[in-house]
Amino acid sequence: MKSDLRGKERVPIIPIRDTIPSSRTPVVNYALILLNSAVFLYQVSLGDAVTEFLYAYAVIPYRFRHLFLSHPVEIVTPLFAMFLHGGWLHVIGNMLYLYIFGDNVEDILGHGRYLAFYLLCGFVSFLAQILLQSNSMVPNLGASGAIAGVLGAYILLFPRARVVTLLPIFIFFTVVEIPAYIFLGIWFLIQFASGAMSLGNSSALTGGVAWWAHIGGFLAGMLLLRLMAPRGTPRSPVVV
Repeated sequence: MKSDLRGKERVPIIPIRDTIPSSRTPVVNYALILLNSAVFLYQVSLGDAVTEFLYAYAVIPYRFRHLFLSHPVEIVTPLFAMFLHGGWLHVIGNMLYLYIFGDNVEDILGHGRYLAFYLLCGFVSFLAQILLQSNSMVPNLGASGAIAGVLGAYILLFPRARVVTLLPIFIFFTVVEIPAYIFLGIWFLIQFASGAMSLGNSSALTGGVAWWAHIGGFLAGMLLLRLMAPRGTPRSPVVV
């Protein structure tokens, strides 16, 4: 796996679980986790051919910008790319966040709305990265943008939830409970600061993390929640 495939990221703090129980089985969230995992295992099975596969189905901003008008099929590339991943840590980290935060958002939106919400957030996240890195030839891939949308919805719905977190302190780890608005607020600030620094590096072959996809997905999630949430949805349920 080449290191210049966008989507890889390091997670400084690791969520273990949240304190909000679901009132129904999050079947769509489970299905998304299974589908992402199955696609990644298929990638692994390709061996050396995986690079060609990823270049074919990932979003390449320069290619997307120049082809989507003459080849309309290019517009669906983000829907494929959001189920691809750049390595074991990438897919495990993404699925961990989706598992912890996605069930509660699905609980509020319902199964059908949640699936549409997830796919729309992922699509918008790729558009955000294309807009900010339009000359890049690096494949963009991963569920991070769609999951960022889930996080954006979560912070509006459950700001006072507690996130049980594995926090590294020098060479040791400790488990702490962090309010969701602090945990996700720190996460967003890291994405924004990193994205702002990446703007000065506009090389067509620049790789790394697609920070603006994360930011775009998060903001899309906050907006789409307001548009898609069932009428009467409380903005911030009381957490006991």
